Amino acid sequence: MDVKVFSELKKKTVENCSKVIVGKDSVIENVLICFICGGHVLLEDIPGTGKTMLLRAFAKTIGADFRRIQFTPDLMPSDLTGIQFYNQKTGEFEFRRGPLFSNIVLADEINRATPRTQSALLEAMEERQITADGTTMKLDEPFMVMATQNPLESYGTFPLPDAQMDRFFMRLSLGYMTHNQEKQVISRGSTLDIIDSLKQTADRESYTYAQKHYTEAAVSDDVLEYIMALIEATRKENNFIRGVSTRGAQAIYRACQARAALSGRTYVMPEDVQALAVPVLSHRVSGTAGHKADSAENFINGIIRNIQVPLEKL
Repeated sequence: MDVKVFSELKKKTVENCSKVIVGKDSVIENVLICFICGGHVLLEDIPGTGKTMLLRAFAKTIGADFRRIQFTPDLMPSDLTGIQFYNQKTGEFEFRRGPLFSNIVLADEINRATPRTQSALLEAMEERQITADGTTMKLDEPFMVMATQNPLESYGTFPLPDAQMDRFFMRLSLGYMTHNQEKQVISRGSTLDIIDSLKQTADRESYTYAQKHYTEAAVSDDVLEYIMALIEATRKENNFIRGVSTRGAQAIYRACQARAALSGRTYVMPEDVQALAVPVLSHRVSGTAGHKADSAENFINGIIRNIQVPLEKL
């Protein structure tokens, strides 16, 4: 595994996306980790913090085919998958492909759509295929869904089911910028103009290499035990009615490998686990009544503090 390829890919991606989203390098890196691992991203935050702009900038940076879908309550599954239409010239039915036939799909305000439409997206996310009029078709590769979600307390939202939440590789949040960062953003030109001026900086060979070789980062038995201790603790935590699934355990294992490679290492460290535990695991647990998303994050952080960190053996 050539870690220089990973380091250069991370540098180019973060620098290019930072022209649009200021001061959120760690979030940009996590989006790149999701892409390398073949996972999907859920960006959950209040409106107006730059969720959509970040995903647009990332798509331009890697030069991937990109489609945006605005989710609304009247959006139908066929609006995602495509439809069969009658071609009067040929006298035959033809399939018109929907926006899911793209490399990167931005599902904007995903929780404004009804559960029926959300289930159509679930098949595409998990199976990399869609079913329309009884016909199943494979989607293009690479395929990644980057969804934004308004807080569940907002009006006109339909909470995502646990099964679909578990399909998202990470749940990220941008949050507010610092005072100086926000001054810089509001005094500059239009963000859309900046995105239009962005160039592709990550070539296809680099991210294809990264997707193929990131699993070569070594995970020692001690670090693996550390991961398992964290996973099992979520299943024993009294504040959770549902702990992290096996899919979640696999996700943090792979995410740590990708983060290690992007950091220029051929091995995973406990620091990788600590950095990724909240974005990878917090949305995969269900708290008792009255607990919100930030509560799950606090509990995950509390579990990390209580688990002994493995030390390097000399």
